[in-house]
Amino acid sequence: MNDTIANVSANPQVEAALREDLAHGDALIGTIAPILRHLLANDDHSLFSDEIIARVRGMMHDVARQLLDALGAAAGQPDARDHPGDAYDAMVYGFISDPAFLAHTHALALEWQLTERLQARLALDPVLSPLVQALVASADGATGATAMALLAAQARFVQNQRRMQLPLSELPADLLHAALQALRTHQGAEEVHRVAAETAVRVQYDESRSRLGLIARLIAGMGGGATAALSITHAGAAMFLSALSLASGQSRDTAVLSTNEGQLARLALALRASGLKPQAVEEQFVSLHPEVSLPEGFEVLGADRAAALLARSVAYPGA
Repeated sequence: MNDTIANVSANPQVEAALREDLAHGDALIGTIAPILRHLLANDDHSLFSDEIIARVRGMMHDVARQLLDALGAAAGQPDARDHPGDAYDAMVYGFISDPAFLAHTHALALEWQLTERLQARLALDPVLSPLVQALVASADGATGATAMALLAAQARFVQNQRRMQLPLSELPADLLHAALQALRTHQGAEEVHRVAAETAVRVQYDESRSRLGLIARLIAGMGGGATAALSITHAGAAMFLSALSLASGQSRDTAVLSTNEGQLARLALALRASGLKPQAVEEQFVSLHPEVSLPEGFEVLGADRAAALLARSVAYPGA
C-alpha cells in the first residue's frame, strides 16, 4: 500500500495503519478540487499536458457546446456551431466552480484511464466483460434487454472518452440540473429561447436509460448475486465501480477515486466493507495494484469495522 502500511506486522496495529493511510487519502482529496480548478482555469493550458486535465476540460467544453447548440436550435439557428468563445468560457467556468460537477468529470476521466490500463495489462475488453456477456445471455428477457442496452451505452462511453465528450443524457440528474442552471443564466440569449432550450433538453433526458442508470438497474436485479460484480476481471471496470459504490455506501465518484494509487487504504476498506473476504480483497488488489500487498493482520479486520472507518473518511468532492 505504502511503506507505512505495507510493513505493518502486528495485528493490533492494522486499524491504526489503515486509519493513518486513510487520513493521508483524505488530505489528498481536499487538494484535488483546488488543483483541478487552477489547471482548468489557466488560460495557458499548453503548460499542462496531463491527459486527465485535458479530458476533464474536453468534457466540460462538450457539455457547454451541447447547451449552446440547444439554445441555437431554440432561437431558430439549428446549424449554428461556431459559438462565441466567451459563451463557452462562462459556462465552463461555472462547471469548474461546481465541486460535484468537477468531481464527476474527473471521476469519468479516471474511470477511462483505469479501463485502458486493464485492457493493456489484462486484456479486459472495455465494452464486453464476462459478467455483461452472461447477463446478455440471461434467460430473463428483461435482464437480457437491459444488458444489451448497457452494452451499447458502454460502447458509446468508450467512443465519447476517446473524443473527450460527455453527452447531456449521461449526466446524473443533479448535474444535468446544474448544467441547465448555466443555461438559464447565459447572458447572450433571450429568456424565451433559454426556456425553450431547457425544455427540449429535459424532454429528451431519462436517467434510467443512461449508462450508470442501466448498470445500477442490473446490479439491483442480481440480488445476492451482485457480489460477482465486485470482481473487476469478471465485471469490468464500469460495473465493478458501481457495485463497489453501492455495496460500500460511497458515492460512485469516490469509489472511482479509491482505485487511484494514493487511495489504497480506502480501496481495501471499501472492498472489505462490501462484504468481500480478505482473500477476495487481495485478489482485487492483484488485478488493480499487483505490486501492493495488504498489511499483515488485515484478515482480522471485520466488514463492520471497515465500514465504520470508511464512514469517518472524506467523500469526494471533499467536505
